Amino acid sequence: MDLSQQPALFGSVDEVAERLAGAGYLASTAVATTVFLADRLGKPLLVEGPAGVGKTELAKAVAEATGSGLVRLQCYEGIDEARALYEWNHAKQLLRITAGQGHESWDETRDDVFSEEFLLPRPLLTAIRRTDPTVLLVDEIDKADVEVEGLLLEVLSDYQVTVPEMGTVRASRRPFAVLTSNSTRELSEALKRRCLFLHLDFPDADLERRIVLARVPELPEALVDALVRTVGVLRGLELRKSPSVAETIDWGRTLLALGLDTLDADAVRATLGVVLKHRTDSERAARELRLD
Repeated sequence: MDLSQQPALFGSVDEVAERLAGAGYLASTAVATTVFLADRLGKPLLVEGPAGVGKTELAKAVAEATGSGLVRLQCYEGIDEARALYEWNHAKQLLRITAGQGHESWDETRDDVFSEEFLLPRPLLTAIRRTDPTVLLVDEIDKADVEVEGLLLEVLSDYQVTVPEMGTVRASRRPFAVLTSNSTRELSEALKRRCLFLHLDFPDADLERRIVLARVPELPEALVDALVRTVGVLRGLELRKSPSVAETIDWGRTLLALGLDTLDADAVRATLGVVLKHRTDSERAARELRLD
């Protein structure tokens, strides 16, 4: 398939918003528009923002909304090409070489051990080779070394991967690529140029309220309002880690599990550990919310 002629996943911005909502992700107009353009223009989508605002969930929702397979590369300090792209099954190669000694030439053995049977595809190569619709999620790219960005340039520019022993593998279907970053370091300009950019921040109170109601519909609306207001106050404090949207949802589920119908001081004190994970944050919140 000519990648320039690849069918689009979405027909309009409104369709993006509708289908993402069907997958449980309530997208703003800005988010829906950027996702639509990334699909229509065939460009990777770089999503930056603080931890817990829904960057990873956006990629998962696109996959679910479009019936695409999700291939995830979780980045971390020290990740290398072998973990991101591919590696050879060295143990199996060694056994094959040992078995072939005295029976065939080295050229025959070499051609065999550097064949598909001994290749271990990692997320980037897996995504490039898939013929079905695919969402490639490169999660927390800012945690990886700069060298990994260089590796991504070939993958995201031409949607191809070079395996020296086997040649170049070109995508027959371009994956919808989503890169996420918590902005712990500045990404290279070369990588940014290849992407559409989307900044996600914590949702406003109205959107977060709708998110919680969608995920925990059994919660009374008055309790959701109190929950969202309290989370907003916590995010306004100078905490080591502000509550994420996922933690707001978890807090709602916690209150439901405990059979609580009000968010009074006793309820907050008993359940604050659901949203705050550092002792200093809990102590500061207790003072500000006057829980002592």
